Amino acid sequence: MAADTTLKKYHIPVLVNEVIEAMDLKDNGVYLDVTFGGGGHSRALLDANKTIKVYGLDWDENALNQAESFPDEYQGRLMTVWGSFAHLYKIIKKYKLPKFDGILADFGTSQNQIFERHGFSVHRDTPLDMRMSVAHFKTTAADIINQASEEELRQLFWTLGEERSARKIVFAISEARKKKKICTTGELASLIEKTVGRSGKIHPATRVFQALRISVNQELENITAFLPVAQEALKSNGRLVCISFHSLEDRLVKHYFQEQVKIGTGEVPFKRAIIAGDEELAENPASRSAKLRALQKK
Repeated sequence: MAADTTLKKYHIPVLVNEVIEAMDLKDNGVYLDVTFGGGGHSRALLDANKTIKVYGLDWDENALNQAESFPDEYQGRLMTVWGSFAHLYKIIKKYKLPKFDGILADFGTSQNQIFERHGFSVHRDTPLDMRMSVAHFKTTAADIINQASEEELRQLFWTLGEERSARKIVFAISEARKKKKICTTGELASLIEKTVGRSGKIHPATRVFQALRISVNQELENITAFLPVAQEALKSNGRLVCISFHSLEDRLVKHYFQEQVKIGTGEVPFKRAIIAGDEELAENPASRSAKLRALQKK
């Protein structure tokens, strides 16, 4: 199957050099990238050490298909597996995957998803879907917007979006959906902008869209399920490296890592979260909120 070249166009991996350092690559090591996406991190790891192998996992088959167009030098060193990192235990068992010297998880929504799938961008008028994988999720963002109670929406926008104007936005949504269903990103984004106004570069609907995306794809639940399984899948002294893009994700990772240090099953090679440097921030503004943390298994 031909690779989707649009994935290459949009995908810019974050903290690449920092990932390579954090993974502490070992000669002939075996590594797992559970959020393969555009393949940027996996390729960087393979380039950094010509003796290692990388398994690339993703629930977007289009992302995995593009690996077919990668240079021949990766043949035999890059293996792709379809599935969600939330189901890592089942995937390891099904495919009899080995213990890993390092596991990488980038929890950010890829630019591929934002530009190619429906419902993710406030700047494109598409159906209000937001499912990263239709095979894994049934509920869409439109289902939530049109069917959830006002209290459920207020709680959702405040808890997962940290949206201060949640009450005002929910009232506007409630009034609008009495007349007709809200079915597209354009309708929702426009309604929110009219309700709270706009100042600065960030669209006023951004936090609501974040909350909906997290809810639809069960992102926090997925991370919670993933972390202990990933640690178990590591060899002794193997490293689990996680990149988060908002405080809710980072808090889960930070607290889990701290707990492992406390009970003596792991240690953190870096005391603070690693963030993008000035050069990367200038080249890739999407990296501004990225935080990298690492845990080394004892």
